[in-house]
Amino acid sequence: MGKFNFDEQINRRGTDSMKWNVAENELPMWVADMDFQTAPAIRQALEKRIAEGVFGYTDVSDDWYNAYIDWWKRRHDLEIQKEWLMFCTGVIPALSSIVRKLTTPNEKVIIQTPVYNIFFNSILNNGCRVLENPLKYEDGVFTMDFEDLEEKMSDPQASLMVLCNPHNPVGKIWSKEELAKVGELAKKYGVTVVADEIHCDLTAPGKMYVPFASVSETCKDISITCIAPTKTFSIPGIQTAAIFVPNKFIRHKVWRGINTDEVAEPNVFAATAAIAAFNEGEPWLEELREYLFENRKIVEDYVDEKIPELHVVRGDATYLLWIDVSKLGVPSNKLAAFIRKETGLYLSAGTAYGGTGINFLRMNVACTKATLEDGLNRLKTAIQLVK
Repeated sequence: MGKFNFDEQINRRGTDSMKWNVAENELPMWVADMDFQTAPAIRQALEKRIAEGVFGYTDVSDDWYNAYIDWWKRRHDLEIQKEWLMFCTGVIPALSSIVRKLTTPNEKVIIQTPVYNIFFNSILNNGCRVLENPLKYEDGVFTMDFEDLEEKMSDPQASLMVLCNPHNPVGKIWSKEELAKVGELAKKYGVTVVADEIHCDLTAPGKMYVPFASVSETCKDISITCIAPTKTFSIPGIQTAAIFVPNKFIRHKVWRGINTDEVAEPNVFAATAAIAAFNEGEPWLEELREYLFENRKIVEDYVDEKIPELHVVRGDATYLLWIDVSKLGVPSNKLAAFIRKETGLYLSAGTAYGGTGINFLRMNVACTKATLEDGLNRLKTAIQLVK
């Protein structure tokens, strides 16, 4: 038994939780939001801040910069320079600002589908077009399609690529070699790569991700990286993130973009939470990773044994499982709606993640083992009804 109790049921109904704003009989396992209380060190830091009782405008201190720099050096062997770093209220506000600032309307932004659905919003809402570089899926494994990627990057209208590293929803940690290839192609065709690395600390015990900017001088020079403690430490509602950009010319554009859009200033808790997370949250995170990957394994084994019509894609990152439902012959949006109607289990339909997601469901396993068991039993009941 570890020091932290991830089996504790926290009743989130009636708390204005987006995830849990569902009917009484429904079980939400959709949005990427954990059901665990955050690390005690973070709660204590926030309680101390609350006790001060004055919630004025807040600056980003050296402690905030050092917390990010120390964490990436210690955990990921990447030396981030202080001048590279900028505060932002979130990875998606950052991404939307970057699209607005670094493209002109009707240009194309490359994404590797199936991918996080909000990437589509950030691109389309800002007057650009989505250029899909679909991942290859063979024998239950996803890989990058570099031939197609080169073709897409060679389009003169494609000026930006959003890279999901590690990848949500397929749970893949991209290798140094794969990332180096992306960087070389981007340089060759004048494409800037925005790396969304928000899931980087939610990797299988013993495994670490490779920061895109760490791979080569090329990758460093053509990239913008978005990072945050929010997914890792169960604090997405605090809205705290960072962007780092080694190239000073790109950095200036990004800095102007987030300031013009007014997403570059922290709320009174944003820096406090991040500092506590990175400086004191490591023991909690290590236990969390063990718990999450036990949960992943439970789902994989259960589905293999009791719902053989489905296949869980194996992954080394995130608490989001990508489940292949192609054998059922039902599009995932219809299947997700059917499962929810019949059993109350609320999963994400893969159709939201691009055309290639039509045969997949996404399941969030960042919950107690009791909740997980309930969800799996509901899933099994629903699939038996489909047949």
